[in-house]
Amino acid sequence: MPDNGTAEIKTRASTGELCAPDFVYTIFIKASAEKVWNGLIDRDLTKAYWGHYNESDWQPGSRWNHVRSDGSGKIDTRGRIVEIDPPRKMVWTWAFDAEADQPEKLSRVTYELTSLGPDTKLTVTHSELEPGSRMDIGVREGWPAVLSNLKSLLETGTVLSEELWPKT
Repeated sequence: MPDNGTAEIKTRASTGELCAPDFVYTIFIKASAEKVWNGLIDRDLTKAYWGHYNESDWQPGSRWNHVRSDGSGKIDTRGRIVEIDPPRKMVWTWAFDAEADQPEKLSRVTYELTSLGPDTKLTVTHSELEPGSRMDIGVREGWPAVLSNLKSLLETGTVLSEELWPKT
């Protein structure tokens, strides 16, 4: 593998710390794999369904930021791109901004897209979480809502009624 800065990315598992069971969520979306992929990285689309936008140059080893879309510019979570193979697979490290330089706090998110003709199977695996942490709890409550919102946006052009959702 070429030296692209990903070999030295350390995450929770590499520190020997205990990890929570992986969170795995699969959703089927009536959109092409390219359209779903774009939904994961495009600034305007992520703002529409996530309330944040993802910013990066999308190269292995590069930093990515999950920035609030309220105009504050606040980065809530960030990490590095570990692997990227458009439009099939992408792996990021993930942590709260204040903890993102601590390997024991870095979890890993893997997006796997499988083209099913005009549709796409999207599987998100969030692994290497600190058991019982605020991140662990938030991930398990947040991903289903975020991915359902992505699905709704790509299929209908509108997002779900988030104001009625429980706050996590």
